Amino acid sequence: ERTRRLEEGQPLSQITTDFCRAWGIQAKVLPMSDDRIPTLIETDQGVLSFQEYFVKLGCEPPVKGFRFQGVEGSRPAPGVLACIQAADLVVICPSNPWVSIDPILEVPGIRSALEKKTVLAVSPNIGGQAVKGPAAKMYREMDIEPSALAVAAHYGDLLDGFVIDEQDQNLEEKIISNGNGTLALYSTDIWMKNRTDRLSVAENILKFGRILEKEV
Repeated sequence: ERTRRLEEGQPLSQITTDFCRAWGIQAKVLPMSDDRIPTLIETDQGVLSFQEYFVKLGCEPPVKGFRFQGVEGSRPAPGVLACIQAADLVVICPSNPWVSIDPILEVPGIRSALEKKTVLAVSPNIGGQAVKGPAAKMYREMDIEPSALAVAAHYGDLLDGFVIDEQDQNLEEKIISNGNGTLALYSTDIWMKNRTDRLSVAENILKFGRILEKEV
């Protein structure tokens, strides 16, 4: 249904709103853009579409880099910048920085809007491994040691706070020394195996965020 409506020229933001209404999802869910911005993966087998790399080839080809086709001429979807501007706190969830978060940050206007807000990120890496997906493999193939430290370095000055797992407390000094000198760290159990874990992590992040809001 989503594909059919997109092919008819309907904007993704409207389709998403309609789906949320149909499924009773009360949270406001916004796509990053109504423009089509395919993720392309540079590999030793050439440039591949993300679905070809991820599904057809099972993430096997070694990665060399990433492109977000057409992102330079794209615009944020309606409501995206307004939501960022109205937010007290922005949380970058524990997802793959390269192919899940970077496409959003590359849309013109989004990163600059975030730079004016209190932003914290949750590490997707625990003990040098990605909890889910090929993030750690991608890091290694680009000669970057996969770790919470690498994730913090990737986001750089965008972050005011960073949440890491208790297993990575040994990296705290390195993360701080490699940062902008003002990065606040919080360590907790971020491995979410069930609903109880997810609620606990969310509550801890919000507590940390409230502290950040007062400091920033």
